[in-house]
Amino acid sequence: MEFIDLRSDTVTKPTTEMREAMACAEVGDDVYGEDPTARRLQERAAEILGKEAALFVPSGTMGNQIAVRLHTQPGQEVIIEERSHMFNLEMAGMAVISGTLAHPIRCADGIMDWDSIEAALRPKNSFHAQTGLIAIENTQNWAGGTVMSFEQMQNITERAHNAGVPVHLDGARVFNAAIVLKRDVAEIASLFDSVMFSLSKGLCAPVGSMLLGSRDFIDRAIPVRRMLGGGMREVGVLAAAGLVALEKMPDRLSEDHHMAKFLAKGLAEIQGIALDPERVRTNIIVFDISGTGQTTAEISAKLKQRRVLANGIDDHQMRMVTHKDVSFSDCEIALSAIRESVQ
Repeated sequence: MEFIDLRSDTVTKPTTEMREAMACAEVGDDVYGEDPTARRLQERAAEILGKEAALFVPSGTMGNQIAVRLHTQPGQEVIIEERSHMFNLEMAGMAVISGTLAHPIRCADGIMDWDSIEAALRPKNSFHAQTGLIAIENTQNWAGGTVMSFEQMQNITERAHNAGVPVHLDGARVFNAAIVLKRDVAEIASLFDSVMFSLSKGLCAPVGSMLLGSRDFIDRAIPVRRMLGGGMREVGVLAAAGLVALEKMPDRLSEDHHMAKFLAKGLAEIQGIALDPERVRTNIIVFDISGTGQTTAEISAKLKQRRVLANGIDDHQMRMVTHKDVSFSDCEIALSAIRESVQ
């Protein structure tokens, strides 16, 4: 039985071109720095995002955690938004790996602002853990794929740097943000001390993310990647798919945004579901099902019986994500399944 999978854009399958590139990839031992395909991917990623260097890592979580490790000292704090991936979905990695404490702040729509950040900065004394890093997520996953404006990012990074605090971008879906903002992704990346983006979400590669920064930053990141178990060998078979993803897939992400808007408008018409379609700007939809009198687990189970997969964020909020492997007709089927499930 085939399912319409709206759980995440991580479920995307590699394209035929990616599979062919993987089969033909030139490889070498990447721990020795000898994999030519991995090197090409890293060089091309750095070029596209306008950074000095890049590093291929197995996952976005590893990329984020390497950045925390390099930017901070044990005993410092990392200011992040309360709904961020780094706070909720990375297994308290910054505490375990870097000895740092997450300092979450709640901001409207998951979009951090300088006033909220400034209020969270610790006074420089011997009583408080000092702020070592500010981490921004754009697009903001759990807030519904919301997008921070270029001007907001610019304001935060300038003020943070004036305060002597580095800023990392969890840009897992930064190419989606770039489309909405009508900005080159390199313009966005230029604001930050380090950037992570995912190849395996909307860009459809089977595995991997990229960590970018200065040459010195990436040189220091390589041994940390090794320490965390990310030193892979003939990794060119994966990097080859990443190269195709990076070159070919960003331009089609707007299709996912249009599908999400279509799906959101249909969801908003279903009794018991609370959602403002105008707030849906990328490929992620978060909606409240409290009015149905059911939990997200109950609705998810009913949807699965109707060949639709979707997850709850909590008991009352569900998330759906559009991507390459769903279509407008799939979204229509999903809407019918949801109507039946909430009756």
